[in-house]
Amino acid sequence: MSFSNLTEDLRRSVNEWEKKLLKLDETVFSGIENHQGRTIKQIVGHLIDSASNNHQRIVRLQYNQSLIFPDYTHQNENWINIQHYQEEDKLTIIQLWKYFNLHLAYIIDNVDEFELNNSWLNGENELLTLTDIINGYFSHFKLHLAEMQDVIIIYESQKK
Repeated sequence: MSFSNLTEDLRRSVNEWEKKLLKLDETVFSGIENHQGRTIKQIVGHLIDSASNNHQRIVRLQYNQSLIFPDYTHQNENWINIQHYQEEDKLTIIQLWKYFNLHLAYIIDNVDEFELNNSWLNGENELLTLTDIINGYFSHFKLHLAEMQDVIIIYESQKK
């Protein structure tokens, strides 16, 4: 099974959004919250956490048939707050997000196809295969890009 369409889309999205994020005024990047009370900066931080946690799952599931590994899903706000993403330097957070995702795309491009049915028991006691995790990562990534776009739209509508 090839994930090349997904990883190409990830790379393209990262490169497009990097440019968009770097151009954003600090007010838009750090000052306007979405419906969950997160700024774009915090959403980028959350996406770093997602890349980090999924990196561990994707790598570990290539040498473990099953994995019991902590799920941070119900602790997202703690992760964001403990790491102080809101105060992080804009360029640092954008570059970390960019390069972590490019590295994750590279790992996924080289995933061992014989291990795709290995599974992780998530925090909801659901077994997710490596394939599920990879596919889920992309849909989660896109969801949060849409949330960032919503914040930009909110800002632009307030300017009028």
